[in-house]
Amino acid sequence: MTLQAIQERIREAAAQTRPLRLRGGGTKDFYGERFEGEVLDTRVHAGIVDYEPSELVITVRCGTPLTEVESTLNSRGQCLPFEPPYFGPQATIGGCVAAGFSGPRRMSVGALRDYVLGVKLIDGQGRALSFGGQVMKNVAGYDVSRLLAGSLGTLALISDVSLKVLPVPPVEQTMRLQMSEREALRALNDWGGQPLPISASAWHAGELHLRLSGAPAAVDAAYRRIGGERLSVDAGLKWWSDVREQKLAFFQSLESLWRVAVPTIAEPLILPGTQFIEWNGGLRWWKTTAPAELVREAASQRRGHATLFRTPAPQGGRFTPLEAAALRIHRNLKAVFDPAGIFNRGRLYADW
Repeated sequence: MTLQAIQERIREAAAQTRPLRLRGGGTKDFYGERFEGEVLDTRVHAGIVDYEPSELVITVRCGTPLTEVESTLNSRGQCLPFEPPYFGPQATIGGCVAAGFSGPRRMSVGALRDYVLGVKLIDGQGRALSFGGQVMKNVAGYDVSRLLAGSLGTLALISDVSLKVLPVPPVEQTMRLQMSEREALRALNDWGGQPLPISASAWHAGELHLRLSGAPAAVDAAYRRIGGERLSVDAGLKWWSDVREQKLAFFQSLESLWRVAVPTIAEPLILPGTQFIEWNGGLRWWKTTAPAELVREAASQRRGHATLFRTPAPQGGRFTPLEAAALRIHRNLKAVFDPAGIFNRGRLYADW
């Protein structure tokens, strides 16, 4: 199917107000609310459009496998710095951007949306539109390119995306330290104010894992300063891969898994269950049977918010309800990009 054929199918669906379900590899199907509509498989539009290693930018079609993108970058000693989770080998770059997920390196380099330079999209009227470009300073007015990151396909079909890439760090070292939750949070905030090359952190059940990334001398000096048990290079790579892909035992149970985002300086949350902390304390995964109201109230008390990331049974209300002003903005954006309401209907919120 050509891009023109995709546009025509969207126009037909809009004319009949027939919902379409935008879907790549389906690896993020567990995330979000209900599915509705005929599947529009984005994998028919695939391939690397342009890659300029010297310019640190790659432009890719939405259906391109994430494995192909990262393999191409790795061959030139570069990477997607935000370490996007795959959650399955069929992951595509379009789904990666639409989901908006960032991996363990998020707190040191920024989120996925920070690396979206430009997009080409097909809106709900079948029109091909372009926003942004291939350089960082290309935005005048509202930054539509980054708006699409995390939109779960509810605004438009991302046909092409340009992403900023970075060199792979020369050296990485993972350490393990024995600490309580409070000790770990205090230490992470203390280290965060120092010029240390910490690229990832993860705490669970009394153990804090740290990853150092950078020049050999800087990594070695930081290790001597922080201490802890060194992991081998292979063990460190596997550990952070398992964190990113949620393959650790903590993530394997059938309990509901909440994703709680709070300021890194926030005190521990008081909830029943167990937790896994990432991003220097800014991301706190909770396995809990507590009702949604209790989880969201605990997050709100720490100036954060909570999302029901995974659940063993169908359940609504996965995302924090929007306040009236924010809801009005979201609905206005939806009306502009998808006036007939055909794209991933109800995926973010039930009424749009």
